[in-house]
Amino acid sequence: MFSEINFVEIVSAFVVLFAIIDVTGSIPIFLSLKNQQKSIKPWQACLASLVLFVVFFYSGDALLKLFGVDSASFAVAGALVIFILALEMVLGIEIIKNEGGGNGASIVPIAFPLIAGPGALTALLSLRADHAVINILIALLLNVLFAFIVLASIDKIEKVLGKATIFILRKFFGVILLALAVNMFVDNLATVIASLN
Repeated sequence: MFSEINFVEIVSAFVVLFAIIDVTGSIPIFLSLKNQQKSIKPWQACLASLVLFVVFFYSGDALLKLFGVDSASFAVAGALVIFILALEMVLGIEIIKNEGGGNGASIVPIAFPLIAGPGALTALLSLRADHAVINILIALLLNVLFAFIVLASIDKIEKVLGKATIFILRKFFGVILLALAVNMFVDNLATVIASLN
């Protein structure tokens, strides 16, 4: 297994996952959740997302089939959660209540769908077509480690940016997130509808 380690494949898989997970693009969302007094535990969020990634990597197709769900339907559900989160950012209201039994926002929506979202989970499966498993797993670990660093540094990031900048970024990225959620929803809903015919 270790003989299959390939630096080029690791970098390739890392870049694909990094672009889709987009932790840096989620910074305004993390700050928005923090300002709503929702507790963010970096280790908990990253461990939960890593478990989701690994479980889905090895049994994603079988797991979805077990519940009679295809990847397009899974993406539609994820798009709805992201859409609601974006509405919170744009309108300044709380829709997803803090009922996590002390988990705050660490599991939902940070671990899923912000880090281990439908797009990233699906991309993880598709990487298996032309990447060795060990290289994908290393790239995944590096992405989760980067997410941990960002989440652990969120207070410092907030100080550097300042409240006014954060407010503007929250509204701007809220609208961007709305557009991405709608796009993900429409693209995958078309696939769902086509599969019903």
